[in-house]
Amino acid sequence: MHRLFGGKKKKEAPAPTAQDAIQRLKTTEEMLEKKTEFLEAKIKGELQNAKKHGTKNKRAALMALKRKKRYEKQLQQIDGTLSTIEFQREALENANTNAEVLKNMHVASQALKSAHKTLDVDDVHDLMDDISEQNELAQEISEALTQGVGAAQDIDEDDLMAELEELEQEQIDEQMLNIQSSDLELPEVPEAAPAAAAVAPTRAKAKSAEDKELEELEAWATA
Repeated sequence: MHRLFGGKKKKEAPAPTAQDAIQRLKTTEEMLEKKTEFLEAKIKGELQNAKKHGTKNKRAALMALKRKKRYEKQLQQIDGTLSTIEFQREALENANTNAEVLKNMHVASQALKSAHKTLDVDDVHDLMDDISEQNELAQEISEALTQGVGAAQDIDEDDLMAELEELEQEQIDEQMLNIQSSDLELPEVPEAAPAAAAVAPTRAKAKSAEDKELEELEAWATA
C-alpha cells in the first residue's frame, strides 16, 4: 500500500541561513589557506632537492621536479577555488545586508502606516488654518497694545523739519542781537583813572623844577 500511494514524503530540511553559509565558507577558506601554505613548503623543498641532485643524480632531480609540478598544479587549483569561494561569500554577505536593509525598511513602512492611521489630511489642513488664524489674531492684539490709549496719529516728518529750522533761526537771531548790543555799549571808565590824572600834573611840575635847577648849575659851572 505504501508503495502504491508513495508513502509519506520526507520532510525537507530547512535551508541554511545566509549567516550560516557565510560562516561555512569562511571555515573552508581557512582550510584551503592552510593547504596552500603546505603546498608552498612542499614546492620549495622539491626545488631544493632538484638543485641538490643536479647532474649527479638526474633521475632523483627529475622526480623532484615532477612532484614540484604536481604541487604547483594543486596550488593553482586551490587558488581558483579560493577565488570562487571568496566571490560566493561576498555575494552572500551583500545579500544578507540587502535582506537586513529590506527588513528594516519594511518595519519602518509598517510603523509609518500605523502612525498615519491616526492622522487625517483634512484634520491637518483644519489644524493649519486654525494656527494661521490664531497667529493673525495674536498679531492684531500686539498691534493694538503697542498703539495704546489716545496715542498720537502719524506725524509728518516734513513738519518736524520745518519746526526744527525755525528753532535754529531763532537761536541765530538771538546771537546776532547779543553781538549788536555789545558793540553799542561804551566801555566803562576805570575808577582809578582820575587819581592817575591828578598825579600827572604834580609829576610834571616836579620835573620842571628839577630842570630849572639843572640849568642854574650848568650856568654857574660855565661862568
